Amino acid sequence: MKISEILSRGKVTVSCEVFPPKRDSDLEQVRNAVYRIAALKPAFLSVTYGAGGGTSRNTMRLAAEVQRRGIPALAHLTCAASTKEEVAALLDGCRKNHIENILALRGDIPRGSNFPSPGQYHYASELVSQIKEAGGFCIGAACYPEGHVECEHREDDIDFLKHKVECGCDFLTTQMFFDNNILYNFLYRILAKGIRVPVVAGIMPVTNSRQIRRICALSGTALPPRFRRIVDKFADRPEAMKQAGIAYATEQIIDLISNGVNAVHIYTMNKPDVAGKILENLSEIIG
Repeated sequence: MKISEILSRGKVTVSCEVFPPKRDSDLEQVRNAVYRIAALKPAFLSVTYGAGGGTSRNTMRLAAEVQRRGIPALAHLTCAASTKEEVAALLDGCRKNHIENILALRGDIPRGSNFPSPGQYHYASELVSQIKEAGGFCIGAACYPEGHVECEHREDDIDFLKHKVECGCDFLTTQMFFDNNILYNFLYRILAKGIRVPVVAGIMPVTNSRQIRRICALSGTALPPRFRRIVDKFADRPEAMKQAGIAYATEQIIDLISNGVNAVHIYTMNKPDVAGKILENLSEIIG
């Protein structure tokens, strides 16, 4: 099923994200985590794409297995790590595995690469156009409520986003954020620009204080004072940090749903127990 169809129903949907291993030797461990998350029956399950193409093969493997288990799979596809010919081959692989949904991203530029090379796309919008031209796919793209870290002005970032949508995006998924007011402001600003495709809110449960500080530094995501105090308080108590992170993410999602944001995407970090606990906390809300 296409994600655009799922989102058009107007019901609350909670989806999840998983990522493939960097090494083939870890594939079985990750596969087991993916199976456990799929068993939670998310609205759809996205599978990320590795920087430098390192996990692209496993992305297709896992996405195909998710699809076979009856969960709509959203396969990530980046153009920073792929030539135009490789993109075409990956699209063909998606068709063969009955994968209808693709998240089109520029992706991280591989270290030491001469990006973009003559055989690559410069921007995600170009990748969106190729997928749209290929036909038959529901296309998602990323958006950044706090602005893309490489874009100096937020208004320019929204203009670029509008161009991606005009190239053929059916829905958008946000980067993680920890202050819902940032998302609400962002939704107002993109609506004013005429962007009316569904927006899926990306939520990351924080269970590791060191990891989240590193991710925020790379992505430009701000930690609000209230959440920063939680991280500071429980940084040295892993189980307490995990419990607090799950509680904070649950509260974020409840607030989003209460304010009319019906589509939520959980960045699970391949942790079925975390995803399961959040869905358990929301059982009556999304039931």
